[in-house]
Amino acid sequence: RDFRGLSPRQFDGRGNYTFGLNEQSMFHEIDQDKTDRVRGMDITVVTTATNDDEGRALLKQLGFPFKEQ
Repeated sequence: RDFRGLSPRQFDGRGNYTFGLNEQSMFHEIDQDKTDRVRGMDITVVTTATNDDEGRALLKQLGFPFKEQ
């Protein structure tokens, strides 16, 4: 599947953002021959923003590729 951007709806109301990865294969540093199974993970970015709009603006400035709504 092609990456189409991060969902802009994953904010928690306080400016923090959480997204999930289905598998670790996108990290090229990981030797796939040494893994026993596919593992996913959830990642939360905690910001100093006070609301979702501030958090979204901050993460956009940092280069987070959000989908257009």
